[in-house]
Amino acid sequence: MKSMRLGMAAMLVALTAVGAAIKVPAIIGSVALDAFPALLAAVLLGGYGGAAVAAIGHLLSALLGGMPLGPLHLLIAVEMALLAFIFSSLYQRGRHWLGGFLFVLGNAFAAPLPFIFLMGQAFYLAIVPSLFIGSVINAVIAYIAIPRLVKLVGPALSKAGAEQ
Repeated sequence: MKSMRLGMAAMLVALTAVGAAIKVPAIIGSVALDAFPALLAAVLLGGYGGAAVAAIGHLLSALLGGMPLGPLHLLIAVEMALLAFIFSSLYQRGRHWLGGFLFVLGNAFAAPLPFIFLMGQAFYLAIVPSLFIGSVINAVIAYIAIPRLVKLVGPALSKAGAEQ
């Protein structure tokens, strides 16, 4: 049933709003615990579901943080979607720890690289520590929750996917 998967995606997007309210101290106000629902979605709903939750979740988090980077948050939303998709791909292939490792490295070091050209090296060097801490915390929360949620809702989602 598509409605079950859509409902799960909506709940995970809503969970990003909760995570967005828990900020990691940073020079901009959108580093928060808003990525772990996207990682949950990437496992429970697949790459496209995780990517959608990641992009929408980041935009929601940025909005709650006052949109400090303005339209550049669209670029970050695309980067978050890509990271969630890659995480899903690796996780589904049994490469769980590699997926988490690449998510943390990608979110903390690779995703902010365009900002070196847009805002300067000082901005990049200032934001990376907060992004790294936030990425690690988001990944740890996801890795604690994923096995429990897969046991709880995984069979229902698999059944709903098979009925489509």
